[in-house]
Amino acid sequence: MSSEVSARRDAKKLVRSPSGLRMVPEHRAFGSPFGLEEPQWVPDKECRRCMQCDAKFDFLTRKHHCRRCGKCFCTKCCSQKVPLRRMCFVDPVRQCAECALVSHKEAEFYDKQLKVLLSGATFLVTFGNSEKSETMICRLSNNQRYLFLDGDSHYEIEIAHISTVQILTEGFPPGGGNARATGMFLQYMVPGTEGVTQLKLTAAEDANVGRRQAVAWLVAMHKAAKLLYESRDQ
Repeated sequence: MSSEVSARRDAKKLVRSPSGLRMVPEHRAFGSPFGLEEPQWVPDKECRRCMQCDAKFDFLTRKHHCRRCGKCFCTKCCSQKVPLRRMCFVDPVRQCAECALVSHKEAEFYDKQLKVLLSGATFLVTFGNSEKSETMICRLSNNQRYLFLDGDSHYEIEIAHISTVQILTEGFPPGGGNARATGMFLQYMVPGTEGVTQLKLTAAEDANVGRRQAVAWLVAMHKAAKLLYESRDQ
């Protein structure tokens, strides 16, 4: 990929919306697949009462719109200002209690898992039904739109074209607990072709730092897939 194309993919601009300042991609086509569009606000004329506690709006009971769902609430039911990175807001924005809880949970992905995905990890990669595997570094692109695989060859998989993400596990640790993640199975569409392509990522067997990084990357990718499916269902 040329540096010019890469810079174009990652370019951002600051815009002001009714909900606040947002740092969005310069070109809409290069937006994060994990992002959410701003909701349409419920019109003021349709909001006579709080949509949570049913309090009637008047001069003392003010009306507020949740920046995540767009519904109307009183100050008591919409008092939290929480980061909403999936909509690219620069500052924390007002959200209802239900939406604030979801945004708090998503913050862990942006604070922890996203950094793991961007850093990358090393896997044995098997394409399709091939019996040969190649050692490759897998990482998420800076604009979060592509999965890069680098080894003797280079591949780019558009995140939005991934249709299936399945964690591969084996066994259970002594004394109970969760099964151990060993790899991941992906299915994705290749533009201009019919059907789906598949690949398998397998973590190294040794118990060194590289394996721990690979397992952390697998867990982070599984979380990313959940956000991706939520964005599609929006």
